[in-house]
Amino acid sequence: MPSILESLYHGSLFPNEDIISKDPNYRPINRQITESLEAWKQKLSAGEFEELESLLELYSQAQGMEMTAAFICGFKTGAAMMIEVLADD
Repeated sequence: MPSILESLYHGSLFPNEDIISKDPNYRPINRQITESLEAWKQKLSAGEFEELESLLELYSQAQGMEMTAAFICGFKTGAAMMIEVLADD
């Protein structure tokens, strides 16, 4: 198994693709979202549903940016903590 540094170098490390919530409410909520989208698809015209999908795509992009910022913040905090722990006082 390659090291984390090797995986980073080769571009084969994608932590965001490995994140799946372990919260027991996660799957039921996703099921509700899917069912709701199907209901809206039946209620709206094709053009209106495309507009809804475009809005949801924008929301998804914003959410991805927030997740990236949270990852960076957490990583920097963890690295700063390790520096503090290993620093000679």
